[in-house]
Amino acid sequence: MEEKTTKTTIKTVPFHRFLLRARSILKNPLPFHHENFSKYGNTFILNLGFGTKPIFSRDAGFAQYVLQKNQKNYTKSDIQTKDLAKYVGIGLLTAEGAHWRKQRRLIQPAFHKKKLVNILDAVQDAIDVEYKKITTGQAIDCFPIFNKLAFQTVLKSLFSGGVPEAQIDRLQYITEQAQHMLVRELRQPYLRWWFALSGVIKHHIGLTNEARTLLARLVQERRTLGEDKDDLLDMLLAARYEDGQPMLEEHLLDEILILFVAGHETTSNALTFTAQLLAQHPAVQEKIVEEVVAARAAVTDNMEFIKACPYTKAVVEESMRLYPPAYFIDRVNYEADIYNGFDFSKGSNLLFSIHEIHRHQDLWEEPEVFKPERFMGQDAKKHSAHYFPFGAGPRMCIGNNFAMFEMVLAVATLIEKYTIGYKDTPIAIEPLITLKPKDAILVFHKR
Repeated sequence: MEEKTTKTTIKTVPFHRFLLRARSILKNPLPFHHENFSKYGNTFILNLGFGTKPIFSRDAGFAQYVLQKNQKNYTKSDIQTKDLAKYVGIGLLTAEGAHWRKQRRLIQPAFHKKKLVNILDAVQDAIDVEYKKITTGQAIDCFPIFNKLAFQTVLKSLFSGGVPEAQIDRLQYITEQAQHMLVRELRQPYLRWWFALSGVIKHHIGLTNEARTLLARLVQERRTLGEDKDDLLDMLLAARYEDGQPMLEEHLLDEILILFVAGHETTSNALTFTAQLLAQHPAVQEKIVEEVVAARAAVTDNMEFIKACPYTKAVVEESMRLYPPAYFIDRVNYEADIYNGFDFSKGSNLLFSIHEIHRHQDLWEEPEVFKPERFMGQDAKKHSAHYFPFGAGPRMCIGNNFAMFEMVLAVATLIEKYTIGYKDTPIAIEPLITLKPKDAILVFHKR
């Protein structure tokens, strides 16, 4: 509990203001939230009606307090532990309490940097295969390229490839449909009765069950094969709890399904935004090329290559600052709490806008400008208290290292092989469960 002597009242955005903007909020709530932050301050209450009053904040210190310093008093909200969980299962992303701690301890070793070295070749192979499919010399939507690349990377990392194209497409379709349905539920709470009554929710849960059946077959094939592939699936199958027992089939499928959803969705979004930013900044492309050429000449190992590309890594980090895939983080407090003079009663629903924190003028120099250099050398360390692309604290994304390795390889290889034509139009977004790009039209030319 942080003690403050001065008590302050959090300002409330009235229900009628929300209602008047309901249609535009359904499409993109970020402008509405930005207006509220500008008008009501870094922390405000939004009256959604029906007694629902979530608290929005872009206070980086408050986020750090909740996610790290006093994290034991906070849990994820029903949005993840119930609403999202019904579509993706109870895995690391959606679990809480003892089950989450048990799973985290079990799975953490599989994502250690030393373990990931073994699957980087598979990641590079997936990148090379997908980049060969890029159509050059004409305007194309680049999101499908990176979406398929990220999905294939998860597949090869988990199953060492070998999954039929039709099954890959079906898994992609199901994960995307589940996300769209959940967004409708969250942004149109007044229609939840209709979603349930009409059978729409039941239909989407049926799709999730179909995905679980498909994944169960792939797991069974591996068990039957009895061959060590040294991939993530092997690591998960070999993992043992403290009592020597392996994961139950149900929990294994939960974790695999969440790896598909979280592992490909955020990466494909981040890579698409990065490509568009590079299209707007040709000079940055040339800096990457210089770095990549030098790195290729100096090393042959993928991990060493990644280490030899600090500028490329900074480009990815700056892209995720401007367009964080996980653009909101939610928490609910177990017990009443006080921060910065604000009283938070037990069960307060807190929503931290990472998008706003990453663009806050009090925290960043020229926050709207794309400047990879801010993440180079000593400058990078000063941003750690207000930079949350993978969350923070014990619940930080377990796959953050894997994602960064994959994205550095993907960006380095892309710019090594292609020049991205200059783009002078604004980058469009579609905020769903993650921050997705929209109409990401680019032109690629072979180098």
